[in-house]
Amino acid sequence: MTESLEVCILAAGLGSRMRSEKPKALQTLAGKPILAHLLASVETLHPARIHVVVGQGADQVQDYFAHRNDINWVLQKERLGTGHAMQQVAPHIDQDCQVLMLLGDAPLIRPETLRDLVSNSSDLSVLTVELDDPFNYGRIIKEGIQLVSIVEEKDADDEQKSIREINTGVMAANADLLKRWLKLLRDDNAQKEYLLTDIVKHANEGGSSVEACRSDDPMEVTGINTFSQLAELERSLQNKNAEQLMDQGVQVMDPARLDVRGTLKVGRGVTIDINVLFEGEVSLGDDVTVGPNCIVKDSRIGAGSTIKANSILDQAIVGEHCSVGPFARLRPGTLLEDSVAVGNFVEVKKSILGRGSKASHLAYLGDATIGEDVNIGAGTITCNYDGANKHETHIGDAAFIGSNSSLVAPVSIGAGSTIGAGSTITRDVEQGTLALGRGKQKSISHWQRPVKK
Repeated sequence: MTESLEVCILAAGLGSRMRSEKPKALQTLAGKPILAHLLASVETLHPARIHVVVGQGADQVQDYFAHRNDINWVLQKERLGTGHAMQQVAPHIDQDCQVLMLLGDAPLIRPETLRDLVSNSSDLSVLTVELDDPFNYGRIIKEGIQLVSIVEEKDADDEQKSIREINTGVMAANADLLKRWLKLLRDDNAQKEYLLTDIVKHANEGGSSVEACRSDDPMEVTGINTFSQLAELERSLQNKNAEQLMDQGVQVMDPARLDVRGTLKVGRGVTIDINVLFEGEVSLGDDVTVGPNCIVKDSRIGAGSTIKANSILDQAIVGEHCSVGPFARLRPGTLLEDSVAVGNFVEVKKSILGRGSKASHLAYLGDATIGEDVNIGAGTITCNYDGANKHETHIGDAAFIGSNSSLVAPVSIGAGSTIGAGSTITRDVEQGTLALGRGKQKSISHWQRPVKK
C-alpha cells in the first residue's frame, strides 16, 4: 500500500428506473442517503482526499452535503460510462497515491472489505464475489492468481458462463498506472460507453499485476437500481442491526420487524418488541423495555424504564424507572426525571416532570415545569399559547391538579396546592391552598327534554 490513499465514488447515476426526481445518491437507506453510507465507510480508511462524481441533480447532492468541506465534487456533464466518469476525476488525483474506486449505488460495502482491497500489493486489485446465479454479471477470468479479463454475459461462452465469480465494479489501483490506462479507454462497444472494466485489459497488456480480492457477502456489493432492490438492501441491513443487538444481549422479539435508522446504544437486559423504529441518536439504559409499535428518535431512556405500546418519543430524555404510554407522545424538550409516569394519550412538549410525578391519561403539558410527586388529572391542559406567544406554567411539588382543568399560562401553582376538577385557572395559586375556577352548578326541577316531532 502506498503512502496516501484517495477515494473516488462514482455517484452520477440518475436512478431512472426509480422514476424519481431525487438523484440516486440521495435515496434513503436506513434513514440516511445512499452516499452517506459510502462516505461513512471510506472515512474509516482516513483517505487523503475524497472525490465524488455527480451528474444530473448535482446541485441537490452538493446542497445536502454542504457541511462537508472535505469532498472534491467532480461533475460528469455527459453520462458516457464509468470509465468516462473516472477520466473526469483523473486530473484531480495525485500522481503518487493509491486510488480506491467505488460505485455510488452499492452502499453496504464494509470498511473491513475496503481495507483488505487497498492493502493488496497488486498494481490493480478488483473486488469480486461468488454468486449462485451470476447471470448478467461480468465473469472473472484468471490464469493462476493473475486476473486476465472480465467477460460480460453477452460475450461469454458456455464455459465462461459457468463461472460464478463476478466483477463488483470496485477497484483499487496505483494512480500513475491508472491515469495511463484511462487514456487508453475507447467506446467501441455495444453500449458506446467508456467502461472502467477495460482497464483490466490494458493493465495486462502493460505487464501489470492484476488480482481479484473476493468478498464473502454478496449483499455488501449489491447495487441499487430500483426501489425493490433498495427495499431488499434495507431489510438486509436491518437484519444485521438486529443480529448485532442480539449479540449484545438485547432480546429482539422479531428481528424482521425492527428498524434502526441511526445509532442505537443499549445497556444490559434490554427488550425490544415488534415494529419498533429507532431514528437518529438513541440510548437505552439497562433493563429498558420498549413495547410494540413505538417510534423513538434522538432520545435517551434511563435504566429500568418501560415504553409501552404505540408511543412516540422525539428528542426526549426519560429518567430511570419511568413508565411511558401506551399511546403517549413526548415531543422535543421533554425531560422526565426518575419514577415519572406518563400514561395513555398524554402529550408532553418542552416540559420537565419532577421525580415521582404522574399524568396517567388524557393530558397536554406544554412549556411547563412540574415539581416532584405531582398528580395531573385526566383532561388537564396547560394553555401555553395565546395565538402569538408561548407562556410557561410552573407547578410546585406535591400539587394535585384535578381532572379536566385548564391552566392558562403564564401561571404558577404553589407546592402542595389542589386544583378542583373542571377548573380554569388564570391567576397564580399560593402553596397549600384549594383553587376552584368553575361556574356555579344550577339544577332545574321538572325539566322536560325536547321531543322529536
